[in-house]
Amino acid sequence: MKTRPNLLLKHQNIRLSYCLFLFLYGCIHPAGAQSNRLYTLETPIIFKGDDTTAYRDPAVLYHNDVFYLFYTLVKTENGRIYSYTAERHSADLKHWSPEQILTPRDQSLNFCSPGNIIKYKDEWILCLQTYPRPNHTSDQKVRYGTSDARIYTMRSKDLKNWSAPAIMKVKGPHVEIADMGRMIDPYLLEDKAEKGKWWCFYKQNGVSMSYSYDLQNWTFFGHTESGENVCVLKEDNAYILFHSPSNGIGIKRSSDLSNWTDWGDLITLGQKEWDWAKGRITAGAVVNLKEKRALGKYLMFFHGSGPETEKEGDFDKNASIGIAWSNDLVHWDWPGKK
Repeated sequence: MKTRPNLLLKHQNIRLSYCLFLFLYGCIHPAGAQSNRLYTLETPIIFKGDDTTAYRDPAVLYHNDVFYLFYTLVKTENGRIYSYTAERHSADLKHWSPEQILTPRDQSLNFCSPGNIIKYKDEWILCLQTYPRPNHTSDQKVRYGTSDARIYTMRSKDLKNWSAPAIMKVKGPHVEIADMGRMIDPYLLEDKAEKGKWWCFYKQNGVSMSYSYDLQNWTFFGHTESGENVCVLKEDNAYILFHSPSNGIGIKRSSDLSNWTDWGDLITLGQKEWDWAKGRITAGAVVNLKEKRALGKYLMFFHGSGPETEKEGDFDKNASIGIAWSNDLVHWDWPGKK
């Protein structure tokens, strides 16, 4: 009988020690927190499209523990189809701020497809494009942007109030805007080796690349084979480029931006089980949050169209933004994965 209190105390000490271990492991190791913010999500759909609305082309900024999600908002309004760049933000990926439309209602411009958001000096810089479709109506077949599509930047001090879009003359200051050619899907990234040197990736002849030291004066560098909606990370002394072919998301790697190799398998996530993305999965925007406690993963935001393909009609409607995550960019998980 005398040993029972000691045995109970011993078990209590073991339990307390184990709880302390779990707490400390979660504090010092991001994965130890079990990415609980992600595992509280019940669906991979962040914003759900419908018969008059499409959510496309996500771009994400994680700042001060808040997700700022910029995206293309396509709306059918009185039979006419308009594209906008919009923004919402959230601390938990479930409860989002009201939608803020950042660009004008103008079919001859249709500012959309935000690429990413960078901090330059004391300002935030958002890159985006135009997608002109004058007089586009819902009774027409799917119509893509004209050859006048160009890429732009907008600036903000506070992520709330944004400047008017300014065109990026990425072919060089002496090339006229009319002679730049159709270009879409910009993405900005600082050089991995030379601080202060900035790259702009954009869809033209595969993916084209230009560089600048002030985000104003650009020098054309070259291009390589690629799909659209490029997103680029810098890791392990390499550039990791995500791009979208006709369906799914592919990855390329390069050490010098000149020589690229395909890497890994085509990423299609849960498309076989998702009616909302049956038509196409595309526009993967990847951020490395492995060092962020309670996240501890690479996060991918993307959009899925369906159940029809985009060519069949689910281009300006029934497109939804989704989320997935990974430890290694090869194996991906998402809310509700079987």
